[in-house]
Amino acid sequence: MKRERPIVSALQKFTGQKPMSWHVPGHKSGLLSNLPSTIKEALTYDLTELTGLDDYHHPEEAIAQAETLLAGTYQTSRSFFLVNGSTVGNLAMIYATCKRNEKVIVQRNAHKSIFHALELVGAKAIYVSPLWDEATKTAGAVPTTTLEEALLLHPDAKAVVITYPTYYGVASKELEHQIQLCHELKIPVLVDEAHGAHFIASNAFPPSAVQLGADVVVQSAHKTLPAMTMSSFLHVNSELIHEENINHYLRMLQSSSPSYLLLASLDDARDYIDSYLESDANYFKEKRYQWVEALRSIEPLQVIEVEDPLKLLLRFPGYTGFQLKEALEQQGLFVELADSYQVLFVLPLLKHGQTYPFAEARIRIKEAIINLRKKGVTTIHTVASPNEYTTVSIPEYSYDELDQLEKEWIPYMRAIGRVAANMLIPYPPGIPLFLPGEKITVAKLSQLEELLALGAAFQGQHRLDEKLIRVIK
Repeated sequence: MKRERPIVSALQKFTGQKPMSWHVPGHKSGLLSNLPSTIKEALTYDLTELTGLDDYHHPEEAIAQAETLLAGTYQTSRSFFLVNGSTVGNLAMIYATCKRNEKVIVQRNAHKSIFHALELVGAKAIYVSPLWDEATKTAGAVPTTTLEEALLLHPDAKAVVITYPTYYGVASKELEHQIQLCHELKIPVLVDEAHGAHFIASNAFPPSAVQLGADVVVQSAHKTLPAMTMSSFLHVNSELIHEENINHYLRMLQSSSPSYLLLASLDDARDYIDSYLESDANYFKEKRYQWVEALRSIEPLQVIEVEDPLKLLLRFPGYTGFQLKEALEQQGLFVELADSYQVLFVLPLLKHGQTYPFAEARIRIKEAIINLRKKGVTTIHTVASPNEYTTVSIPEYSYDELDQLEKEWIPYMRAIGRVAANMLIPYPPGIPLFLPGEKITVAKLSQLEELLALGAAFQGQHRLDEKLIRVIK
């Protein structure tokens, strides 16, 4: 099978000519850089849109060829490389489908970038709540019955925004049916598939939303494929959304000085997944099985598997995930995230013959458990499940109204029944606990208190160190 990486090849050809830099960037192919040598070497390829390297915002050569190959790999009508992360893809797909004051049905446990996009557009958000996933002890997928309720109440919605899979690897088996329901009403489905760029690799993984018929799908190639951080894909396969509308907003929202290092890594990641064979998947599954079984032999460690085989949860009864994360980091093991129950591992998408230090990791995990045990058992606080949320809800105020209203800082203990003025986001995973315009309930305040007690980190405008949050006056 012929392997093609047009952007990588163009960069190699260009640098092979030993060009003199009288252009930006100012590090002059690394000559003026004082970065460590291993980083400095890569700056040779940190170029700008020069002759032979194509134009990112009007591609006709290497970039166009690479994006055409990407569309072929994922079987879409058009696909784009994103150098501003999945965030810009989420922004673009929402800008391309709705306008100010138009309704958008959105999964309540979406990533913060989705809510930022809705706020920037000025859309009216209709929240649909997910079911509590007992296996992962997290908010999971939205059930079809809830989506049907939202569609019945709001048939004039301009789009439905779904997160698939969740950060924890929960992949709804109802998504294809939900897409069909929306399409019957001529409503496009936009999917934040940040954690599913690898799904097309094999039947060992859940199906991609691209395969299930979603109109626009955004994927973080850097999360599960071998691409650099900030490198993402956006796919369009729709009769309801014109791909040029997406392209229009991508040109507006993305940098006019794209990183060729990111573009090259996207080109390489596309080639990696395109050349992934069933024999690679079998090899990965065997290595994973061996490691999972080895971890299960560490008493009393609990290993939780989810729909996505690249995700694995570890729990140590009597201890929070934050404590386990700290113990693992003392052994040089860094996980994706921790919560009150567990830590989340993101496994490597191995190909046949590739190695990874699974055995060494098991030794370090066992040592972390031993060290934790020496400290004695602690009492775990459990964070309340989001099942108390209303299945379909609308914020008390629109984004436009929120801009006009006066705000104040109050002790969060006195915030029950008040309306949040800002986003409050436990990070990771980046799913807002409070959203602007939403009423603060007992359940949400309890979650905030528990997360603070457990040492969770928060993003958003807050003064939690003073026990204050911002609400509508």
